[in-house]
Amino acid sequence: MFSVTVRDHMMIAHSFTGEVFGPAQRLHGATFVVDVTLRGPELDGDGILVDIGLATDQVRQVVGELSYRNLDDEPAFAGTNTTTEVLARTIAERVAQRVRAGDLGGAARQATGLAVRLHESHVAWATYECDL
Repeated sequence: MFSVTVRDHMMIAHSFTGEVFGPAQRLHGATFVVDVTLRGPELDGDGILVDIGLATDQVRQVVGELSYRNLDDEPAFAGTNTTTEVLARTIAERVAQRVRAGDLGGAARQATGLAVRLHESHVAWATYECDL
């Protein structure tokens, strides 16, 4: 199995609902390192799984839609705690849509899986994986 990972980062503000979140129920900021990994068993005729440049551009666009925003104000997240896990899934779903639409180029047809890892710190992260 081959994999290609591209990295970006985002800074967001949000708050959580529920006693389990303690002080994080108040508005606070978070900076995430975002790793997006595409996986597949085959390479295209040029010997690549995905065009790294196109993948980097598309991930930057997806992450840019979330960066420097208070996610509490975003209609897409109404009534949702935007936990690290939820944000990893959201980014994965949005990148997967772009892969399926051909926005990552023809080579990405070889990709069969996608994983998004959000690093909340150097010691904690969450990952969401899906099939393509």
